[in-house]
Amino acid sequence: MTDTIEKIDKVLTDLKKAGGVEACAAVSRDGLLIRSSLQKEHFAESFAAMSATMLGAAETASIELGKGVPNRVIVESSEGRLIAVGAGHKALLVVIVNQETGLGLILHELEKAALNLKELLE
Repeated sequence: MTDTIEKIDKVLTDLKKAGGVEACAAVSRDGLLIRSSLQKEHFAESFAAMSATMLGAAETASIELGKGVPNRVIVESSEGRLIAVGAGHKALLVVIVNQETGLGLILHELEKAALNLKELLE
């Protein structure tokens, strides 16, 4: 188990090295925090629950509309972006990036990290 936790931490650390990533978290599909790199750790558990709810609602809506499972959910504000992607049937990966960051590299790194997380948990 410790080995898996260390590997999840490495996924998050590597993802945080991508330019513009301020924080990231691995979250279970039911909203429990697996691991995070959030500066406000006391906020991490509620952040995990809200992120899972957001992605779950987007998936339900998209499927009900006949558009399939969405690849990601992006929330944009004047202060930055929150991006959530599925990481298999057990987890999701969430990042917070600043507003100036281009999405191309972040989305590429996020998809790669989500695949790594999926492999670790399944």
